[in-house]
Order: sequence, then C-alpha cells, then structure tokens
Amino acid sequence: MKQQASSDEFPIWMKLLSAGTAACIADLATFPLDTAKVRMQIAGESRPLLLASADGSMLAVRNAHPGLLRTVGNIIRLEGARSLYGGLSAGLQRQMCFASIRLGLYDGVKSRYAGIIDGNNRSGSKNISVRIAAGITTGALAVLFAQPTDVVKVRLQAGSIGRSSVRYSSTLQAYKNIAAEEGTRGLWKGTMPNISRNAIVNVAEIVCYDIIKDFILERGYLRDGIPCHITAAVAAGLCTTLAASPVDVVKTRYMNSAPGEYKGVKDCAVRMMMKEGPSAFYKGFVPSFTRLVSWNIVLWITYEQFKVYAKKMNGDQ
Repeated sequence: MKQQASSDEFPIWMKLLSAGTAACIADLATFPLDTAKVRMQIAGESRPLLLASADGSMLAVRNAHPGLLRTVGNIIRLEGARSLYGGLSAGLQRQMCFASIRLGLYDGVKSRYAGIIDGNNRSGSKNISVRIAAGITTGALAVLFAQPTDVVKVRLQAGSIGRSSVRYSSTLQAYKNIAAEEGTRGLWKGTMPNISRNAIVNVAEIVCYDIIKDFILERGYLRDGIPCHITAAVAAGLCTTLAASPVDVVKTRYMNSAPGEYKGVKDCAVRMMMKEGPSAFYKGFVPSFTRLVSWNIVLWITYEQFKVYAKKMNGDQ
C-alpha cells in the first residue's frame, strides 16, 4: 500500500507526462504491427487489398486475405518500408494526449471513486468495480480529446484502401482536408465505437494489469520488478486483444470509410456480419495480439521505471 499511496502523491503533470511519453515509446517500437493490423482489418467486403507501387499505380492483391508476415512483406515490396510508419506522427500525437489521460489519471480517478464508495479508506481502490469504473471513465474521457488524431492515424495507415481515393501527403494536410471536406464531424467520426472500444481496452489493459500485478505481488510469486511487470503486461495484452478486437475492426472500417458508405456504426457492423461472417470481427487478430502484447510490455516497463525515477526525485525511497 505504501507504493500505491506514494504514487498518488506525484504531481498531476508528472503522471500525465510519464504516461504519454511511455505510450509514445511503445508506439515507436510497435507501429509497423499496428499498420499491418489496420490493413488486414480493412481488407474485405468483396474488395481486393489495394497497394500503391513505386510508380504510383495501384496493384490489387488477391482477396484471400494474407497473414501478418505476408501483409508486412507486401507493404514493404510494393510501397516501401516507410509505409509501415504511415501516420506515425498522428499516432504519437494520439498517444501523448490519449494515454496521458487514460493512464495518467487512472490512479487518481480510482482513488476518488474508492473514496466515494468506501469513505476515506484507500483499500477501496482494490475493489474490482472501482477499478473498472475508473478504467471506463478515463478511457472515455481520453477519446473525446484524442479522436481527431485517431481518425487521421487510421486514414494515413490505410493509404488508398477503401472506396475513397484520397491520399494525404502529411499529417497536417490530413487534418486540413478532413476538416474542410467532412467538417468537424469528420474529425470526430467513429467517436462512439471508439469510446466503446477504448472503455473495453482500458478495462482489459489497465485494470487487468493492475489486478494481475497485485495478485503476483500479494502471493509472493515475484518481486515488484521487470519480470513481474512483463508477466502482468503479457496477460493484459491477451485480455485486451480478445475483448477489443470486434469493436476495433468496426471502428477502423468506419473511420476509413468514404462519406455515405455506411449509414452508421451499426450499419457497418451488420454489413460486415452479413457479407463476411463472424470471423470478420477478428480480422488482424494475430498482428493485433502481437502488437498489443509487445506494446504493453514496452509501455508498462517504461511507465514503471518513470514512476521509480519520479519517487527518487521526490526523495521517496
């Protein structure tokens, strides 16, 4: 409990900066896997996977959806390795404002909810319902701030896939074009499925990590260190992939769609089910799992080390 209490004493700016920076480092390490995941999620609806060759012409890859390695290979072969980092700038912007809120505010919101439920007794923060409520709250709040960066990231990662032939030369141009052609609604397109997805992700990722880490420490299986953090991160990554994949696929499809292609999020989900079956909701599962597990490992190790450094700076040994 001493560790939890001391972490709550960190200044809010330190929590936000540490969480955002840790997430950016994790994104840099795993971004190609995220790009492959987006490409695999979008492929479908009786359309081939489109890739741009070096001379600008469009090539159609057969509609038997390739796996992770082949998808990455096709992107490198036809578009160049640089395309694996398409949308990285928007991705880092997203993580800095998104993760800083959903992760940086989690402990504070958890303690606040625990105080409401259990008075001033901080042990209430171990209550699973308190953790879930805190995860849903910070996840939803983060989406409201970060949604435009997520839309731009998906559009840039998707390239020319989809019915829209629009391609963006830079992150700034993407923001301008979407705002000019689709208005404010375009920048916040898919907000509801994204809130749903990230509420699930936050609960599966942060809450699972929180619970599993506490379980390992309380049972004495491992000490509070990197092996413990890796174990909890892998478990959290698996839980997140299983829980969030269906909503993630719908969110990606809808964000990348041309104006008017779908009547709404529900229409997108129904058409996916009718045309491609239930398996469509788990497209890109392998890169999503690979990416989320590796992303969680990098994120939590980095974030926990930032917390150790912050405690030393505060003179709390």
